[in-house]
Amino acid sequence: MNDIRQNIKSLRMELLQRNLDALYISGTDPHSGEYLTKHWQIREFISGFTGSGGIVVITQEEAGLWTDSRYFLQATDQLKGTGIRMYKLRVPDAVVPELWLSKKLSPGSKVGFDPQTLTVSGYRIINSQLEAAGINMMETPDIFDKIWTNRPDLPKNEIFEFPTEFTGLSRKEKKEQVYAELKRLDADLQIITTTDELAWLFNLRGSDVPYNPVFTGYGVIGKGGCILFTDGAKIPGPLKKKLEGEKIKLAEYTEFYIWLKSVKDNTICLDPSTVNYAVYKTLCNENKIKEGTSVISMLKSRKNPVELMGFREAMKKDSVALTEFFYWLKNNIREEKVTEYSAGLKIAEFRSRQAGYKGESFAPIAGYMENGAVVHYSAAENEALLLREEGILLFDSGGHYLNGTTDITRTVALGPVTDQQKADFTYVLKGLISLSEVVFPLGTKGWQIDVLARTALWKNGLNYGHGTGHGIGHFLNVHEGPVSIRHDCSEIPVAPGMVFSNEPGLYREGEYGIRIENMMECVEKEETEFGSFLEFKTLTLFPIDINLIDTSLLTNEEKEWINNYHRRVRAEIKPLLKKNLYEYFDSLTKEIT
Repeated sequence: MNDIRQNIKSLRMELLQRNLDALYISGTDPHSGEYLTKHWQIREFISGFTGSGGIVVITQEEAGLWTDSRYFLQATDQLKGTGIRMYKLRVPDAVVPELWLSKKLSPGSKVGFDPQTLTVSGYRIINSQLEAAGINMMETPDIFDKIWTNRPDLPKNEIFEFPTEFTGLSRKEKKEQVYAELKRLDADLQIITTTDELAWLFNLRGSDVPYNPVFTGYGVIGKGGCILFTDGAKIPGPLKKKLEGEKIKLAEYTEFYIWLKSVKDNTICLDPSTVNYAVYKTLCNENKIKEGTSVISMLKSRKNPVELMGFREAMKKDSVALTEFFYWLKNNIREEKVTEYSAGLKIAEFRSRQAGYKGESFAPIAGYMENGAVVHYSAAENEALLLREEGILLFDSGGHYLNGTTDITRTVALGPVTDQQKADFTYVLKGLISLSEVVFPLGTKGWQIDVLARTALWKNGLNYGHGTGHGIGHFLNVHEGPVSIRHDCSEIPVAPGMVFSNEPGLYREGEYGIRIENMMECVEKEETEFGSFLEFKTLTLFPIDINLIDTSLLTNEEKEWINNYHRRVRAEIKPLLKKNLYEYFDSLTKEIT
């Protein structure tokens, strides 16, 4: 904690020298990344908080970190002794950072920010609040240069090609899709700043960011063709020649902002929710800006048939690995000292035995007993709880395969459980079933169906703070926009080909946590005189722990859904297992009454 306090002290000295009253730290990078390279982990450097979402504000007298319910417990623990106070976001009566600043600072004050790490939308929201209070925002992109003396460089990891046999569409076909959309929008160019859009468009992957197979770069597509801005030394010679042969111009990452200054008299598509303010400011005076959801983001969100088939194959591989893991856990929990941490390593080991495995899609969340209530809990090796044959374990994990990306949560009984635990689990399960079975008209938004996953909980005075479903990339980021299923987010409709998580939960602080998560695909159901209707098809193929179900709380229809799901899981996965696992797998998928 002394390091954090010293870092804050040094930052405050720098603020004084620059005649600044506060600094706003968005907690992201120039690419609106959720997971960051070490070079851009400024939030962790200044606060010690390691979660993937949070805003830090430092004034001369106070310091705060704002985060959402996924990290309330984690942030409270990690901020102890730093002098930084945690503030809650996405709760009733939340005081957002810009409102807090407007109350703490007097008119004429100056707030520093990095224009490369704040989106256009984010800047407008903050500036509007501060401007109304007579407070000015000042660009300070280099403020950490003197403070963070050992700041890591950007990664130099090699970029590799992702073959068309997995992507389903060639670079040429994807470019043609984008050109068609730009023509429809009467636009000249689309600026690409997010790394997953870049990876998708160019059928390339990398390993610059932990758990995300992406590489650091920018892109441009439209009038004049395509330009890929990245560290040229990271592209192998043969791949470089291939890209150039396809008329993709390669330029250095450091040349991007120089190039932007040369762009004039174009109509340019920018997504204000992801493009950073520095890009917008460089372009807006000499060009016409057309704002909206990124064309590439929308195309990427609707998976093609090859990608969807790949997801289904990845689910089978994942289920085999999970079966082997839980069988191993069942038979070794007594003999070996299995901890939350070592359990996470073990599931990665079982996944690695599957063909086409490329690594974990996020850090495993193995929360035993009270740690299960920490929504994005990350077990440290020296602090992880020892698993015992009692209570419940929440295990949220995922893998990247060449076929696709997986994300699954199972809450399992390791031994005797209480009636309350079974009731809580069953209410969560009812929510998962309700969302799995919904039929809805074309044009429905995610927030309009989020309530289905919560109704059983709400009826019993229960709730959870996180979203219910996020998009999932195809061998890309496990959290993918622009569509989600949550009560306060995207206005973009759910559409066929989109892949989501379905993950209601319940968390009792200091006791335990419960979450059940499947992945599902949006598909067309039928066309009637009242319009087109859609539904979800569950992709995940792994049993739900029947030992935690209170069947008295289920309707006959819900029991039938569970039994049908387990019949399907048994039919598709059992033939892929080793014969010594048959009896165990049968016990996991037996019918309930």
